[in-house]
Amino acid sequence: MFEQTFKNIDDVLWKDAGADSELDYIGQTSWILFLRYLDELEKIKADEAELRGESYEFILDEQYRWETWAMPKGSDGKLNHNKALTGPDLVEFVNTKLFPYLARFKQKSADNPQTIEYKIGEIFSELQNKIQSGYNLREVLERVDELEFNTQKQKHELSHLYETKIKNMGNAGRNGGQYYTPRPLIRAMVEVTQPQIGETVYDAAAGSCGFLCEAFNYMYERMEKTTANLETIQEKTFFGKEKKNLAYVIGIMNMILHGIEAPNLIHTNTLGENIRHIQEKDRYHVILANPPFGGKERPEIKQNFDIKTGETAFLFLQHFIKSLKTGGRAAIVIKNTFLSNADNASISLRKYLLESSHLHTILDMPQNTFLGAGVKTVVLFFQKGEPTKNIWYYQLQPGRTLGKTSPLNDDDMQEFIKLQPDKPETEKSWNYKIGDLNTETYDLSVKNPNTPEEAPLRRPEDILEEMENLDEETNAILKSLKDLI
Repeated sequence: MFEQTFKNIDDVLWKDAGADSELDYIGQTSWILFLRYLDELEKIKADEAELRGESYEFILDEQYRWETWAMPKGSDGKLNHNKALTGPDLVEFVNTKLFPYLARFKQKSADNPQTIEYKIGEIFSELQNKIQSGYNLREVLERVDELEFNTQKQKHELSHLYETKIKNMGNAGRNGGQYYTPRPLIRAMVEVTQPQIGETVYDAAAGSCGFLCEAFNYMYERMEKTTANLETIQEKTFFGKEKKNLAYVIGIMNMILHGIEAPNLIHTNTLGENIRHIQEKDRYHVILANPPFGGKERPEIKQNFDIKTGETAFLFLQHFIKSLKTGGRAAIVIKNTFLSNADNASISLRKYLLESSHLHTILDMPQNTFLGAGVKTVVLFFQKGEPTKNIWYYQLQPGRTLGKTSPLNDDDMQEFIKLQPDKPETEKSWNYKIGDLNTETYDLSVKNPNTPEEAPLRRPEDILEEMENLDEETNAILKSLKDLI
């Protein structure tokens, strides 16, 4: 049912002049879905307060609640068409009253950005309603109202479908791909870093919050379901930052659907923070991230970093190292050119990483891991504190060409996950002692020494000689047959 509802919503948005792509579809679905979720949350909290003999103070004034403007219903539980806005009246209400009202929550809750009130204000300060037809909007509202996420099973199914929409958005091109990292890769990164209850998990380039959601799933499945643990994993475990407006909203919604009611996601440009000001209270136990590649930042942004570079991902890597607690673990996706770039900034950054942390594993990913991105990537696994002494390399080889019809899957990652703790030498993996490193270049693009050697190319004269021998054998066989006849 959920899948069909999402498809129906996309079909309606496709007909609307204001929604042009998958990016618009998921953006518009997200703000409506968020308000539907908020309505459910408020009702649950009101019922809980009533059971305690207390009154509940609603976040939204009555005229801006879902059941008043979006889906006013009669005693029969069906839409009351006499009260329900539609057509131009509905669009005018949403654009001139609902959005401005919700946006004001950002100023009203400025003292506490971690509250759901502040999240409401941020979402509706940054997004706008793009659905131009009030009749299309009415149909989308009715479709979203069909969705239910009261139980954990319903939330799980909805979150899975939402992830599929995010993936489709990435495959649709434009800038959608920056929000989506293949989930099998994320799950493998989480599996290796093994976040534990009581630890904090951080992604400073959160996008759609795939890393935080997968880390939540990993920890939730393994933890003891006590009240204290549930409160910890809900409120004190997952932290993220995201610069882009749409990605921020999608990330908020994705975390909510995975079961985190008020995500600790901040809408900010992480690179605008001076890394020299990062203190112990700002550091985390586990960092999981896929920072954007190749973006350019303003010159003043570069002044926030000790190693000046125009590569956005390299600035993020400095931020991650500074933001990791001593003994903390990180898994970071980065372009494979990081291992060998010969410019001063790259050399300095590799030196800094190796001296400040134990870079224990480099996972070499195949071409087309990121569909449509056209870049080769590696994943750096490191632990802050002790310098690097030995690196284990693993070359992932799925045995097929990755593509839209054959993307990376969980089975592809299983051998890496299994071998990683012991770090053995195989045809796909090898160990490298830092003592052998060239300290002028700090080049980490180490060739696999265990690859079976290919047979040397044969000389042309050898090939001609074999052809002559074969001709002689063939002629002898034909002569024998002729004699028999």
